[in-house]
Amino acid sequence: MTQPGNITCGAQPATDPGPRRSLILAGGGMRVAYQAGVLQALFEAGLTFSHADGTSGGTMNLAMLLSGLSAAEMCDRWRTLDVKDFASYLPVADYLKAANLEAVGTAEGVVQKVFPHLGIDIARINAAQGMAGTFNVCNFSSKTSEVVEHTRLDMDYLVAGISLPIFMPPVAKAGSLYLDSVWIRDANLMEAVRRGAEEIWVVWCIGNAGVYRTGAFHQYVHMIELSANGALFGDFERIGELNAAILAGQAPGGRTRPIRLHLVRPQWPLPLDPDYFLGRIDAATLIAMGYADAKRYMATMKPEGLPWTPEATRMNDPKLGIAFREVMSGGFALGETDPATGAAKGKNTGDILAMHAAITIQDVDRFIADPEHLGQINGSIDYGPYGENILATSGVFNLFSPTDNPDLKLMVYEMGFQHGGTDYYLAGKKEVRKHSILDLWHDTTTLLTQLHQGTDKSGPVVGAGVLSLGPLDLTRMVSTMHALNANSTAEAAEAVGRFGKFFMGELWESYCKL
Repeated sequence: MTQPGNITCGAQPATDPGPRRSLILAGGGMRVAYQAGVLQALFEAGLTFSHADGTSGGTMNLAMLLSGLSAAEMCDRWRTLDVKDFASYLPVADYLKAANLEAVGTAEGVVQKVFPHLGIDIARINAAQGMAGTFNVCNFSSKTSEVVEHTRLDMDYLVAGISLPIFMPPVAKAGSLYLDSVWIRDANLMEAVRRGAEEIWVVWCIGNAGVYRTGAFHQYVHMIELSANGALFGDFERIGELNAAILAGQAPGGRTRPIRLHLVRPQWPLPLDPDYFLGRIDAATLIAMGYADAKRYMATMKPEGLPWTPEATRMNDPKLGIAFREVMSGGFALGETDPATGAAKGKNTGDILAMHAAITIQDVDRFIADPEHLGQINGSIDYGPYGENILATSGVFNLFSPTDNPDLKLMVYEMGFQHGGTDYYLAGKKEVRKHSILDLWHDTTTLLTQLHQGTDKSGPVVGAGVLSLGPLDLTRMVSTMHALNANSTAEAAEAVGRFGKFFMGELWESYCKL
């Protein structure tokens, strides 16, 4: 539901005795759907902010927030957005003069389709209350980054904020040309400091890893990474100096307490915009990743926050990997402990549970060599009595994990989630046994599930059922399978082939080698 009186969701009340918080929504292209998942986790935890700042892609989420949308509504709108609407092309004749092109596309699709679908409303942004909003745009004419208050934001500034050179043209306004500020900064922490923030929460999507990729597009992205991280670290240094003065007994600007940093980021660099545009990753997966990363950070964070050092945004170096998405559904019943009984009861009552799983294998060689064959799982759960799009807080994925029985291996799909203030853990397994090849389809598409109360499967069982993967579901799953971080089509095919050989080899061991 939109907030009554256009009081911004997550706004910090003036009477709040806690630290003044600023929320920093940095850039990340179209992939900033990730930030919507982070915001849902932060707001569920009761965090509120007196100020929020957006740069580059982050301006879209800030605009949604100040338009009165809740975090859940933001997630829903990102999930249902047609990512192809971001693309608007010039007349064909213009591409024949490629040497003189101002940009390869226009802002038409963004203005006419993307912004309306995301619920962005300039009038509501201007009238927003409870949280001050600031948007960063680059004045190309003066080569400076300007801060635009939410009360004077207009469509020109909003479009300029995401207008990257080459991809979109600059916006002419008041005698100047305006563009995306990412080349100067991708997050404006000093604006938060200027407004008296005592605690700064940064949502960071830009990559920071040590692998240098080949090709013009990847190196364009590396330039953005250098600019964005470099400017951020400059702010870190300035705030670190400010904190040092405070700890030395000084009171710069009247401050007596050091400023704290909290930063939520992916563990590995997010897939780039072309992967999103081509369907290799979708908004639902990005949202689920952001939500789980925020939950993980809050579960382990220290009261004093993070050090103001470049390691705050450091991510794992990407390896050649594999990713795919899988949806399984079936009858499920609360109060049952046996999957078969729960499945029958659920089908009779129309209670169907669906697991939407996004599987990521970050390093295919390590995955194959690992006896547990452990991968990463993100996603959500739909279940009538609980609701739809319930985001997973944690998860476990194992493929052909060995058991004490040499003739039995397990495919494990597990997701932790919260509902009604209670922790639950959905534990599912496919049982791959050494027996007739006629059982192969059933065994590899049937997930026996039990719902535990608590944060892992040691808790009491409060529900059970059987989820399955139908032929159409399998076709969709296979269509989403793709290589991660490949430098060429041949390398991508090699990664998929390596995974396929491992998968088929395990099936051969179980069903054919008798």
